[in-house]
Amino acid sequence: MEYVDYYEVLGVSRNATQAEIKKAYRRLARKYHPDVSKEPDAEARFKQIGEAYDVLKDEEKRAAYDQMGRNWKDSGGFGGGWEDVMGGGSFADFFESVFSQGGFAGGGRGGFGGRHAPRKGQNQQASVSISLRQAYEGTEATVRVGSGKTLKVKIPPGVKQGQKIRLARQGGPGFAGGENGDLFIKVDIQPDPHFTLDGRDIELTLPIAPWEAVLGAKVTVPTLDGKVQLKIPKGAQSGKKMRLKGRGMPGNPPGDFFVTLRIVAPQADTIEQEALWEQLRDVTRFNPRETLERSHA
Repeated sequence: MEYVDYYEVLGVSRNATQAEIKKAYRRLARKYHPDVSKEPDAEARFKQIGEAYDVLKDEEKRAAYDQMGRNWKDSGGFGGGWEDVMGGGSFADFFESVFSQGGFAGGGRGGFGGRHAPRKGQNQQASVSISLRQAYEGTEATVRVGSGKTLKVKIPPGVKQGQKIRLARQGGPGFAGGENGDLFIKVDIQPDPHFTLDGRDIELTLPIAPWEAVLGAKVTVPTLDGKVQLKIPKGAQSGKKMRLKGRGMPGNPPGDFFVTLRIVAPQADTIEQEALWEQLRDVTRFNPRETLERSHA
């Protein structure tokens, strides 16, 4: 009979502890159990793993094996081997008897409590891309999953960037009658050309004319909930931030809507317009760099 290195079978060193041997055995038993493994030589490997563990977990057998090598059984009192471990039963009987004694939790969704123990299928993930307006209002999206099927998923109003929506039992198929896994849909909110999303808050940079900034004005501001009137105070500066409370993304509480002012100067397209700007310059004698120049005089 060909000599088998039991340490090599379990993938442990010769000075491995009992805990390391047991851990290696459990890992390999999961992988090569004939009821669940797709490996072509699963049954033979599982049998060999069990034989190696039966010897190395027993201090006397392990000592004899370490001393005698291939002839360890001839040292006396160690007849049998794998057939004794099996006890004439099936792989499932053996697996159940071993792992119900502290190896694995028997039965249930993740266990091996018998050949036909039901297990829940694997959870799966997919993603869907929506606009900021769809995220604000809520929408229904179509998602294609790995199996090729398409599903309809309802996106609630106020969904957050990266939020996952769970579709129960739409994931991988169950094993041995177990229920299907779940499908988690990750929501990706696409950038908007005008609005910026920050958590539940929405931000907008609002261009205003120089005279609106100097004199104050009431201007129309677009939001995802429709247009609103905003009062710009006299002497407003670029970068000034104004808040519209509760006008952000829906939620409990809802977010806010922030408007950042940006003064935009018009072009002097005619001689008359240019003359007016020159007149304004001469009348106001305004120097926007006065403070900077004084500090570095």
